[in-house]
Amino acid sequence: MSYRYQRRYTGPLQAVIFDWAGTVVDFGSFAPTQVLIDAFAGFDIEVSLAEARIPMGLAKWDHIQALGRLPAVAARWQARFGRAMSDADVDALYAAFIPLQIERVGDYSALIPGALECIATLRQRGLKIGSCSGYPRVVMDALLPISAAAGYAPDWVVATDDLPAGGRPGPWMALENLIRLGASDVAACVKVDDTVPGIDEGLAAGMWTVGLSASGNEVGLSHAQWSALTPAEQAACARPAAAKLQQAGAHYVLASIAELPAVLDAIEQRLANGERP
Repeated sequence: MSYRYQRRYTGPLQAVIFDWAGTVVDFGSFAPTQVLIDAFAGFDIEVSLAEARIPMGLAKWDHIQALGRLPAVAARWQARFGRAMSDADVDALYAAFIPLQIERVGDYSALIPGALECIATLRQRGLKIGSCSGYPRVVMDALLPISAAAGYAPDWVVATDDLPAGGRPGPWMALENLIRLGASDVAACVKVDDTVPGIDEGLAAGMWTVGLSASGNEVGLSHAQWSALTPAEQAACARPAAAKLQQAGAHYVLASIAELPAVLDAIEQRLANGERP
């Protein structure tokens, strides 16, 4: 007879891993989308804000490729150049995109309301703060000092091109955070993101996942635009975004990072009851 030992983590949470745009900074996630629109415009291709948002969460090279494969965008490219977009075209668009993103990421770097208070609460609980992004390292290096000056400096940062395996929707950036932060179990970690690829990333890593609807890419409103809505209008705007994140498998969906601390209590109770993500 053989016996199989099973260990189930029931301890407290150890780390929370945040996305950047639409999650902690840049309410509405405008920096990646607007700059992508401008990069395509440099090639005489019109892309709408709604189209630019569709592949959000992917590494930026992958985002550009996916955007170019959208039927309407692909048709415009075919009409303009007489051929389908190639990987070499994606390389050229990416080369145009990166300097623009570095130059302008600071224009959209304001912290989301409630973010600093949330991070302070998490640190008081003894939690490590990790982060990862669809931005490449050169963009993160431009954003980090701006964010630090505003009061947000996570314990670890992984950019989408830091790892040979790549970025989302794979688990590698989230798992690299776990290693660097010294968390002892994937179930002790929570991944917080406003995009489906970001939720996929956390689930693939075996972590708890929290989706953010109102502050992120799916609603796509600035904080001023969001605040101008009535509560009923806000609920109507956030409903499709929340449904999309729930369908992706997010364990919890909140409006913004400001609501996160209470959910961590619920996750720790589930851990204590023997549940896994």
